[in-house]
Parts: sequence; C-alpha cells; structure tokens
Amino acid sequence: MLAVVLVGPSFVRADDAGLFPRPAELEPQVRFWRAIFAEYSTHQVVLHDALDLNKVYKVLDFRHYLDEGMSEAEVERVQRIETDLELERVRATLLRLHGLGDATDDLSAEERKIRDLYKHDSADDRFLQAAGEKRLRSQRGLREKFAQGLAIAHHYWPEMERIFKAEGLPTELTRLPLVESCFNVHAYSKVGAAGIWQFMPGTGRLYMEVNGSVDQRRDPIAATRAAAQFLRGMHDQLDTWPLTITAYNHGPAGISRAVREVGTDDIVTVVREYRGSAFGFASRNFYAEFLAAVEVDKNWKEYFGTLPATSVPSGREHRLERALGIDVAAKLAGTDRETLAELNPALMSPVTEGRRAIPRGYVLRVPSSAGSFENRLAELGAEEDAVRVTTVSRRGGARPAVLTYRVRSGQSLSHIAKRYNVSVDALRRSNGLSKVARLKPGQVLRIPRGSST
Repeated sequence: MLAVVLVGPSFVRADDAGLFPRPAELEPQVRFWRAIFAEYSTHQVVLHDALDLNKVYKVLDFRHYLDEGMSEAEVERVQRIETDLELERVRATLLRLHGLGDATDDLSAEERKIRDLYKHDSADDRFLQAAGEKRLRSQRGLREKFAQGLAIAHHYWPEMERIFKAEGLPTELTRLPLVESCFNVHAYSKVGAAGIWQFMPGTGRLYMEVNGSVDQRRDPIAATRAAAQFLRGMHDQLDTWPLTITAYNHGPAGISRAVREVGTDDIVTVVREYRGSAFGFASRNFYAEFLAAVEVDKNWKEYFGTLPATSVPSGREHRLERALGIDVAAKLAGTDRETLAELNPALMSPVTEGRRAIPRGYVLRVPSSAGSFENRLAELGAEEDAVRVTTVSRRGGARPAVLTYRVRSGQSLSHIAKRYNVSVDALRRSNGLSKVARLKPGQVLRIPRGSST
C-alpha cells in the first residue's frame, strides 16, 4: 500500500520514485540533458534530432579558439556562424540520403554515420522528415553555467526546501530553477520572464509584488514562496508531478488539453503523442530535464569535483514600517548601497540608484552583522523624513540626495545643526531663514547635502 505523509492541510506521497517516475522511454532525453548540464561546455554545440535525442549527428568544439587567444565575444560570433553552417551541411546530407534511397555505394564516412543512426527506422521518408526545420536542432552545452548555478543554489536551498516542506511539497522541486535559469538570479528571458523561477509578469503579480520599484520575481526566496503556491495549485488540478512539472513550462490549461486529447495522464504518452501547436521541444523535454538536473545535483562531486567559488552575502529580514531611502538604509545597516542592493535583488534600479524610496511594507534584507539596524532605525525618529532620494536636474545630471527633518518642540537650529554635523549658517541658507527666525514645532527643514545621519 502506498504510504502518505500528512503535512498541514495537504499530503504528499512518501516514495519519491512514485512522485517522480523515470520511465525507460524517457532515458534518451535524460541522458542527453545530463550530458548538456554536466559534460558539454558552453563552447561546445551538439547537433541532434529533436524527436529522438539518441540521434546526435556531431559535436562542434570551439574551445580551442579561446586557447588561441580569441576573446569570448569573438568565439561567440564564430560559434554562431559555424553552427549555422554545420546545420545546413547535416541537412544537405539527410536530403542526399533521402534521394539515394537504398543505395549505399560511394557514401562518405559522415554519411554512413548518419545513415547508421536510422538503421532501425524503415520509413521511406525518414531522412526527409529528419531534415525538417523542427527536427534538426542545435544545443549548446551548459556545464560552466550549471556548475555556477549549483554553487549559488547551495546557499539558497536550505531556506527554499523549508518553504516547500511547509507547503507540503517535495523538496526535489526546488531543483526546477536549474532547468529554468541555471539558477541565475539575474536571469531575464526574451519574452519578459525574470528570476530563477522565470515567472512572467502576469503570473508573478498573482503571487507577489511586481512593479517599477519592487519585482519579487528577482528575489530567490520571495519567488520560491510564489512558486510553491503556483505548483501546489497546478498539482491540485493535474494530480501527477510529471504533468505538473511539464505544466510549469507549458501551462496547466495546455497540459489539461493534452491529457484530454491523448486520453491518459501518462507522461510518456503525452510526450510521444500530443501534437499541440505550442507543445514544442522545450515542453516535451521539460520533465526529462528536471530528472537530469536532480541526478546531476545528487552526484555533483562526481561530475564537477569542486564548484566555483561564490560570494553570496548572508542577511536577515526586517519589515519596514515606513519608506526608506537606500542610502539611509545602508548607513543604518552599517553597509553600502551596493551590498544592500545585492541582498535585495527585488529592488528595481530606481530604488537602488536612490531615485525612489524603498516602499513601506517591504521586507528588507540587511547583513547578518547589522545587529543594531532596528535600534538605529527607531532612533531616527518618526519626525524625520527617512526618504532620501537622488533628484535629477533639467540637464539630466544627478544631484546629491536630500534629507528633511521635522522640528520638535523646544529644538533650536544649533541643536539640529549639531545632530547632522552641519553649520547653523548652512542650515539657514538651505531653508531661507533669517538670523532672527524662530523654529516652529512640525516645521520641515531641508538638511544640506553632504550631512551625515
């Protein structure tokens, strides 16, 4: 009998083999993606058949150009040109084999190699079909990017796994960002997907804050909370994890349609038989990629030996009860703007560049060493305007930040000037005050630029 583990309001099955089956029919795809993730370099390109990943025509290797002194940009350019040329050569070979029919005389070594790939396929048009635009494909290796992603992921996975456990979800699902983005925190797709989970803006807004100041898709932890909710909802609809994982790429409505059309929820049958117009190479392979990513992660020492060194600052969270300029926040946290921005990738450039405030309610991540951040923020006082922003002149040049202060009863200019380490004269000039002007409680003063908090 299948065991279940109760977690909160829902449950997951205890046997991972049942959760994520690995059918023999998908092994060619799993082997292919394992090699792409862990063996082939980003400067190697695999030319292959899109339907049968056992059929690899050739592997192009451009690494020697780097050894010969070419720049990365130059190698990229050569790689694109040569890959296109080689694809056309393979296509020409497939068309020639189709034209020759059963004749085998005068074949070159490369022609014989490709012909042998189809020795178990007796269809008369097998080579013609293989030469089609959707069949002949190239795939770059990802070894370096995958290793880098693993190194970063190891920093985030303990918290991500805690989030998924709390939602009653299998922790293996936290490996999906390796497939989506190679765990690139700064990933953006051509169609607007962002972050390690590659949420589109519309889907992201259903689960998190996405606007011009804050885009939580870019925050690995915030996006993981959203991904857990999204995956749970799809699993409630589709019932199996292979279908749910595939739906993460193709959409739950599309996978529901696929199940109806093929008449089964078996992932192998769906991959093999469903012919939806949008169900292309990426969707058909997404579950196999996930299985390969999980395998490579479990055996990363075998594949990589060591992982690249990474510097991911550790931090703790504090919910802001008021808007706060990033320069003020950084000073209170005992750090600099750049470190605070790195700790808070959800903050958009208008905020990290000081042109907008960090909004009230944002959960700010500060360095773990910033033990007195809360106390310093409290000491700033409710009467002070903690929103320090950089303004822009009419000529487009940035002017230094401006800080304001709300006067309390009994305070004098000298008291406030001493607090901010500026002269009384500078304070008067900044606010157009005469020497005999008296301050009023609640009056807002501009603190001269260059003052400290």
